Amino acid sequence: MGMANPKSKIYNPQSLDSWRQGELVEVTITDLTDEGDGVGRTLERVVFVPDTVVGDRIQARLVRVKPQYAHGKLHQILESSRDRIRPSCFVADKCGGCQWQHINYEYQLEAKRNQVIQALERIGGISNPPVEGVLTSPPTPPLQGEGSQTPPFPGREGGLGGLGLMPQSLGYRNKATYPLGISSTGQVQAGYYQKSSHHLINLNQCPVQDSRLNPLLANVKKDIENRGWQVYDENRHKGQVRHLGLRIGRRTGEMLLTLVVKDWHLPGIEAQAQEWLQRYPNLVGVLLNRNSQRTNAIFGNQTRCIAGKHYLVEEFANLKFHIRPDTFFQVNTEVAEALVGKIIDELNLQGDEVLVDAYCGIGTMTLPLAKKVGQAIGLELQGEAIEQAKTNAELNGISNINFQVGAVEKLLPDLEVTPDIVLLDPPRKGCDRHVIDTLLQIKPQRIVYVSCKPATLARDLKLLCQDGQYRLTRVQPADFFPQTSHVECAAFLVR
Repeated sequence: MGMANPKSKIYNPQSLDSWRQGELVEVTITDLTDEGDGVGRTLERVVFVPDTVVGDRIQARLVRVKPQYAHGKLHQILESSRDRIRPSCFVADKCGGCQWQHINYEYQLEAKRNQVIQALERIGGISNPPVEGVLTSPPTPPLQGEGSQTPPFPGREGGLGGLGLMPQSLGYRNKATYPLGISSTGQVQAGYYQKSSHHLINLNQCPVQDSRLNPLLANVKKDIENRGWQVYDENRHKGQVRHLGLRIGRRTGEMLLTLVVKDWHLPGIEAQAQEWLQRYPNLVGVLLNRNSQRTNAIFGNQTRCIAGKHYLVEEFANLKFHIRPDTFFQVNTEVAEALVGKIIDELNLQGDEVLVDAYCGIGTMTLPLAKKVGQAIGLELQGEAIEQAKTNAELNGISNINFQVGAVEKLLPDLEVTPDIVLLDPPRKGCDRHVIDTLLQIKPQRIVYVSCKPATLARDLKLLCQDGQYRLTRVQPADFFPQTSHVECAAFLVR
């Protein structure tokens, strides 16, 4: 983005001459897409422009042009929106890790709630959907030393009122995995890829990750360089070290450091691992993960603990969890915990219910809910996740859960009990149609549908609510990913 060239051709609304690639057009941003780009119109044509916010009046250079729409690149801000702010990160305009650091956080929440409402109305066919304000993390003091200070579970609810403190919209990520590269001068780099490219933006700190991880990000690169370990080159499939993975228990402060490598041969790794454990008192484990494939996937299937433990301990919803480097665990601990609290409050559990947690993972939601019901059943495709779920249940002395391995669409129809409540937490693609059909057959009294994509949530709610079989009573959005356009939801249905 820069100053416009006075001689550059600006779109003339009386002519279509400028509707082609490379030309400049003037656009006022009036909406945001689900992917986070700004939307404006010119001569009844739509222009999508990243790095903008509703209320911006801009010049955009057209980069991809179709007859009725185009994608543009921000060239100059002619008039800033009142919701535009200075990003917290000095590479925010380049790095692909965040989309919305230039947007006031209060407006981010408004945009996310609106995204949910629009999906439910347009895709779900639901008039006036009962969508609550977006759940955020509570304001917290800066993280210090060995741990963090947070209010007790449950029922923590963020917001923009109260004591006048803003929710925590930075420093929230408990996990980060950075691709590695080599600079033009031969230095090891770690960071995120530039937007729409494979160019690595080197970082020594990241404002959205837990600040206690920043020293490791800055210093481990130097250690890799000093050890002479070769950074992986994906074009030639040469080199050893592919990614640096960092993970922290927000409540305990325990950290894991994982190097993703092409093979196990990394001379001096045992000595370096011991050095890292001594240097960083909260680091409890150093691990290698082997990924020898030509693939965009980060982790391979094999992980070895080089020093310390192969897991960290985290406290979540008054429970303890063992978290490994490749465990799926929500990256925003505080908001995930607050959402679990909301689910418990909304269900008003009496202690005798039968609850099924479909897509249960390591039991992040299953275990807190199991403490409130008579019997819980967890269904999960990944066998490794079920083993971790069993470990976490045993760790917390919870014995009323039956975990089963397999596809939900196959396990759910064959349950030996009829559930009172079914909790759904599928991947972004939503539920398999067989799952929806099974729910309509077994007719649980209540369904809680947790979704990370409003569009697929709306699609599935439309099927569940058709012919009045279920009624949508409430939708609770939650901001698991501040500074991005992503929004999580919990939808509550009753028969």
